[in-house]
Amino acid sequence: MRQDFDVIILGGGAAGLMCAMEAGKRGRRVAVLDRAERVGKKILISGGGRCNFTNLHCRPENFISANPHFAKSALARYTPADFITLVKKHHIPFHEKTLGQLFCDHSAHEILSMLEKECAAVGVKVLTDINAERVERGGDFALFASDREFHASALVVATGGLSIPKMGATGFGYDLARQFGLKIVTTRPGLVPLVFNEDDRKNYCDLSGLSAEVVASTGGESFREKMLITHRGVSGPAILQISSYWKTAEAISIDLAPGGEVFGALLASASGRDLNTAKALLRSALPQRFADRWLDLHSPKGWTNHAIAELERETHHGQVLPEGTEGYAKAEVTVGGVDTNELSAKTMESRKVPGVFFIGEVVDVTGHLGGFNFQWAWSSGFSAGQAV
Repeated sequence: MRQDFDVIILGGGAAGLMCAMEAGKRGRRVAVLDRAERVGKKILISGGGRCNFTNLHCRPENFISANPHFAKSALARYTPADFITLVKKHHIPFHEKTLGQLFCDHSAHEILSMLEKECAAVGVKVLTDINAERVERGGDFALFASDREFHASALVVATGGLSIPKMGATGFGYDLARQFGLKIVTTRPGLVPLVFNEDDRKNYCDLSGLSAEVVASTGGESFREKMLITHRGVSGPAILQISSYWKTAEAISIDLAPGGEVFGALLASASGRDLNTAKALLRSALPQRFADRWLDLHSPKGWTNHAIAELERETHHGQVLPEGTEGYAKAEVTVGGVDTNELSAKTMESRKVPGVFFIGEVVDVTGHLGGFNFQWAWSSGFSAGQAV
């Protein structure tokens, strides 16, 4: 069975639905095709079910890309304020949590329902359980799915990345990019927990569940937020943030006490220089069991001025060498993707193949934790929706 449209959008996530509603407003006949049984599944699980839908402090510096300038155009054309206006139009209550992160007061279902209503209002056809098998390009784009055939003059690839495969993530978008001769920046899991090496697992993983505010650093990037010890390594916002920059075999520096000096009282004391006093001091920065364990492993044999100074240094500049990450199964995003040099920064259209667009996570633009990846979805989807 053949169906004809002006625009076919592959993927009914945040970027795909935004693109669909904007293209529909311009009178385009739009079909959104999704392989899952319903659209927006990742929207529904985001933010603990409350959808961290944008960030008030969104800037190009909050995004990782081989071309750090690429995202500027789209982010300027559709801003957090624009999306907030849409949320308010639908009377969805929301709040700022921390660091500019905006969440629904009630449920992520409200954001998905809003997008579905906007699409329905402009006649967008949303089709689920469509397992796209191949795309051919002749006079138009033809997409084949079992006994169904879809044709359109414009094809938008909003298939997402490789993260959370249990939600239906595949590499189909990258396969299409390669089919059209576009380059791919090597992908890797981002915003993902890290796995300790064997020694660190033995030393710390029985403390799983403990968390502390730290500064995690690697490759010239630093994040001051919470770190959480897990049964296999470390997670929490600070670790998830730095994981997007971490590369295999590189060390991560952890400042366990970013508030300032910890052991100064030991230097000032002539008599109270011992392990118990040191533990009491470190407990002001870390949970007691974590502080005690860390000092059991790192305390000096003698409490000389030099040894105390070295202990202070190690508290602020300790090195962790992860064995790896928890992989795409636990990653919130995919770093890398369709090379931005292949796309128009204004419209997301392929420079090589007119009529094909790439938006959202499939593109080599990855946001920090805290609503930035949703904002990229809205901004890139809007930009393509204005052009298809």
